[in-house]
Amino acid sequence: MAETTQKILQEALTLSPIERALLIDHLVASLDRPDPKLDKLWIEEAENRLKAYNSGELESVTAELVFQELAEF
Repeated sequence: MAETTQKILQEALTLSPIERALLIDHLVASLDRPDPKLDKLWIEEAENRLKAYNSGELESVTAELVFQELAEF
């Protein structure tokens, strides 16, 4: 662990549990920033799947069947 990171960690450990929880929340949120390129790709994928489903190229299965098969796995 880098020296700066170690210093920050040591200081963070002196915080109250609530302050540490808030810090963790902010740090985790900073890792999950939206990526417009990735969002666009997922939108395209969802639209392609919907078109395939509507045209009969793609079939759906119930969640019950998925979980049943998973349990058998």
